[in-house]
Amino acid sequence: MTGQGQSASGSSAWSTVFRHVRYENLVAGVSGGVLSNLALHPLDLVKIRFAVSDGLELRPKYKGILHCLTTIWKLDGLRGLYQGVTPNVWGAGLSWGLYFFFYNAIKSYKTEGRAEQRLEATEYLVSAAEAGAMTLCITNPLWVTKTRLMLQYDAVVNSPHRQYKGMFDTLVKIYKYEGVRGLYKGFVPGLFGTSHGALQFMAYELLKLKYNQHVNRLPEAQLSTVEYISVAALSKIFAVAATYPYQVIRARLQDQHMSYSGVIDVISKTWRKEGIGGFYKGIAPNLIRVTPACCITFVVYENVSHFLLDLREKRK
Repeated sequence: MTGQGQSASGSSAWSTVFRHVRYENLVAGVSGGVLSNLALHPLDLVKIRFAVSDGLELRPKYKGILHCLTTIWKLDGLRGLYQGVTPNVWGAGLSWGLYFFFYNAIKSYKTEGRAEQRLEATEYLVSAAEAGAMTLCITNPLWVTKTRLMLQYDAVVNSPHRQYKGMFDTLVKIYKYEGVRGLYKGFVPGLFGTSHGALQFMAYELLKLKYNQHVNRLPEAQLSTVEYISVAALSKIFAVAATYPYQVIRARLQDQHMSYSGVIDVISKTWRKEGIGGFYKGIAPNLIRVTPACCITFVVYENVSHFLLDLREKRK
């Protein structure tokens, strides 16, 4: 009887959560993620190339961000700068869409029945972390695929199962030769990476709230485009500075040119060979890319979601 009671209360909790699901959040998140990643994909490629730069002879050597971009352009043209763009756009669009989808449902569930329709800082943090973990379970194979395609150097890897022709070919080959485990490489540091999204969303929500209070507006009042850009940029810089090393660890685990036994092995080898600086390789192109990408994503998301939710209200 106790088991039945727990099962009933669990299903009741889930049905309550799903009552707060809004397709508008999914559509708006996908729109923002796709547009920002299409615009700034070459900088993501640079970040990945620098993140795995561990001294291995087969890797191309770059002197800086511009040198990396121009070298890839000379060798492979525009196509080279957009290596891995398909899984990146799919992954980013799906990730942002699902993240906003889950996050807003969880947030609405937690504020249901409250007189004060706001959460505490820790509640924003936990809600965003939960949304991030749920999203990663679905999208991790796309991030492995993106990394593999971005780290495909011409005439370097001859093994047939490590030569990839595109997103679906990569997914099939990883599953064929490495199984489900291969598709979920980097999942553990990726889970830690949910702290990045959690810190970013917590900072974003609190900055919006404090700013609206400062200018004597309602807490949930819509901001202007410039205000959204400023709040999004500050929250992203804060989150990147706090959590960047996990991205280096995840990229190295997903790299087809090196083999590590796990997260601890990556950390110990990186620390021994490269010191603390090794964990921050690629942070400059990452900040240059993710800050405007985050601003584009959040501005598109906020405007599209407000537009769609207003349409829903008008139809009632």
